[in-house]
Amino acid sequence: MAREVVALVRMNGWSQVDLTCLPAILHNHPEKITDAVRDAVARHRGNYRRVAIVYADCGTGGLLEQACNEMGVEMVPGPHCYAFFDGLHRFAAREELTAFYLTDFLTRQFDAFVWKPLGLDRHPELLDMYFGHYETLVYLAQTDDPVLTASARQAADRMGLAFERRFTGYGELATTLERWAVC
Repeated sequence: MAREVVALVRMNGWSQVDLTCLPAILHNHPEKITDAVRDAVARHRGNYRRVAIVYADCGTGGLLEQACNEMGVEMVPGPHCYAFFDGLHRFAAREELTAFYLTDFLTRQFDAFVWKPLGLDRHPELLDMYFGHYETLVYLAQTDDPVLTASARQAADRMGLAFERRFTGYGELATTLERWAVC
């Protein structure tokens, strides 16, 4: 979310917003997210009047939300970034059980966060085991970048999936950060 948050901060002139990033690779190990967020809040909360978490649940099974409630900090609502980029209600209504999602970030980092960690670079025969029940790769585009669109389409081709691009912009991330920034 760093690139997206920085873009929103610049676009809106929110000079009062600082950003501390956690390693994005934590998404590959969601059981580590809650402790990493707790540690970051503990390190930084004394320096700020307000601390907010730009993580959705991200696979923590509700543990991150529980920890944020205990620490008295807000977090971005929703099960994951796909939902808040697309819009929580829109995303839930689609019920796309056979869709694999990419954001701008995941499109840029497809090999590092999907292909290599799943071992598909070394064992392409695993592709059907991982993605055999998916039908479509849905690229939720935050920016209108033809190079990223081409990369997302290439990822769909590599996975043997149909391709769909939806321009979401920053979705509910933008409205949530705006609400936080003006308080």
